[in-house]
Amino acid sequence: MNENILDFRNLLKINERINSIKDIDSLLELILYEARKFTNADAGTIYLIKDGKLSFEYVQNDTLFRKFASSRFLYKSQTIEINDKSIAGYVALTGNTLNIQDAYDIPENCSFSFNKKFDEETSYRTKSILTLPLKTHEEQLIGVLQLINKKMDGESVPFTDEDVLLVSYFAISAANAIERALITREMIMRMINMAELRDPKETGSHVNRVGSYSVEIYREWAIRKKLPTKEIKKAEDNLRIAAMLHDIGKVAISDAILKKPGRLNEEEYNMMKYHTIFGARLFKNRTSELDRLGFEVALNHHERWDGKGYPGFIDDVFSEKIELKEGKKGEEIPLFGRIVAVADVYDALISKRAYKEAWSDADALKEMEYQKEKQFDPEIVDIFISIYDVIKAIRDKFKE
Repeated sequence: MNENILDFRNLLKINERINSIKDIDSLLELILYEARKFTNADAGTIYLIKDGKLSFEYVQNDTLFRKFASSRFLYKSQTIEINDKSIAGYVALTGNTLNIQDAYDIPENCSFSFNKKFDEETSYRTKSILTLPLKTHEEQLIGVLQLINKKMDGESVPFTDEDVLLVSYFAISAANAIERALITREMIMRMINMAELRDPKETGSHVNRVGSYSVEIYREWAIRKKLPTKEIKKAEDNLRIAAMLHDIGKVAISDAILKKPGRLNEEEYNMMKYHTIFGARLFKNRTSELDRLGFEVALNHHERWDGKGYPGFIDDVFSEKIELKEGKKGEEIPLFGRIVAVADVYDALISKRAYKEAWSDADALKEMEYQKEKQFDPEIVDIFISIYDVIKAIRDKFKE
């Protein structure tokens, strides 16, 4: 059978996968991974248009990231102008695809040039670059896909015409999937903004950090357990959204409690505990994996490894009258509840509150260690500490 026909059949299967992804971060990771796999590219970047500029949204580099895992977040908070001065800017401005054989040998009559800053900072050598616009079926430009250094026998070689054809076809489906995922994220952020109106601590930056911490912790846990890559990526897609919505039940708690500037008294604290119940109720259908995980995280992120957490074993969260029970303990607490508990508490420690200053890295890590086998699953804490360079990179990306 013709090799190109096989490639297009593979593309159809990949398109089905990307169209099933709901979380924008998980989607961008998968799109870039598949595009690189298709072309055997060593590295790549996805830019999205934000406020009239190109924003670095996802970066992959097999050569560099084997050594420095936190490099996945390199430049993620930076932007470049949409003009004809840079390669990505030119592609966004004109809508044309660029296939450059050697980034260090661009003809002088070209308006765009290659920025060597990344190479100089990392000792990387960019050579071949394939850059395509990401346009929806309605020809709306939403970003740029850039692939770097096609590999063959360990050497960087130019991208072929077949690469351009296949990735151009893929880019259309990718753009439409990104557009849908961005709409989903926007709806989630509106829900979170609603919660922020009630609870000043529930900020967009906080939930983005908790969601990202949780995904990174789970990924390392799953890799250590040798789970299949496909299973890991599917779980990550739903986990990020569920973790971001972990405290959404606070919208049902009184303003007198949520907006109290100091610590809560015992009665207020007991009322606050019910936000786990109210949050779980929002995922009542549980017909999808996202609803199931949303329910699981909302209900269990305040359980403790030693059994002193809340709300405990609740037979029916929809009962008219609910009494909090003895807390779950150990592995009675669902995995994603244990993961989000670590992510949420850490972020609370390093964040400034009305009643406390932000803790230092050293003090926060000391507290996380101290709470092993008390508040937290010790394995999850160990994993958290082992990827702390990644955790810090996420924290820097989503600053208040």
